[in-house]
Amino acid sequence: MTGQRYIDVLLPRVRLFRGTIGDKFVFMDDNATCHRTLAVQDCLDSEGIQRLVWPARSPDLNPIENVWDALGRQVAGRNYPPTNKNTLIRALTEEWDKLPQQLLDNVVQSMV
Repeated sequence: MTGQRYIDVLLPRVRLFRGTIGDKFVFMDDNATCHRTLAVQDCLDSEGIQRLVWPARSPDLNPIENVWDALGRQVAGRNYPPTNKNTLIRALTEEWDKLPQQLLDNVVQSMV
């Protein structure tokens, strides 16, 4: 992924969430190379989007990793594991819908 592609995918969604959340909106991504290009930073700055400062090489600080871990364990534990892209997408979607809301709430609250 390039910085420009990241902008193209990200910007419409970030605008939507920022509009919903309001003034307290802070954007959080990670230090992937495509996320840290000058074009991305300029875009976020021009949109007035505040970005959470993130230490280098710190995936354990990202609370969404706990959700990805839970989701991955659910998919891996299925009676019929996915064998291609379509069954993987279906499995991820089905297992996402089964994640306990409390898990998601706890992840959100861990960053407050």
